Amino acid sequence: MSEQIGEIQRRLTDGLAKIDPHHRLLGRPVHYRVIDGATLEITYRDVPGIAEAEVLGVKRLLPNDCFCSVSPQTAECVTVRFVVSLK
Repeated sequence: MSEQIGEIQRRLTDGLAKIDPHHRLLGRPVHYRVIDGATLEITYRDVPGIAEAEVLGVKRLLPNDCFCSVSPQTAECVTVRFVVSLK
């Protein structure tokens, strides 16, 4: 499982520069958390905003189907969460 998580982190690190021209996710605080041993939650904080094209770009970088949610963090920032199956 740690190899799979490492591969996801590598894909995001390498791919964000190409799909995130406005640096909405690139360089933001990111946290990875395994849930129930079968799901990876990727959380970006302090994001000034996100476009649908950027969400779709991240989904293309991930190896499995995933779910994305965007929630308010402050008046100026949102939290963007991707949940990826590790199965």
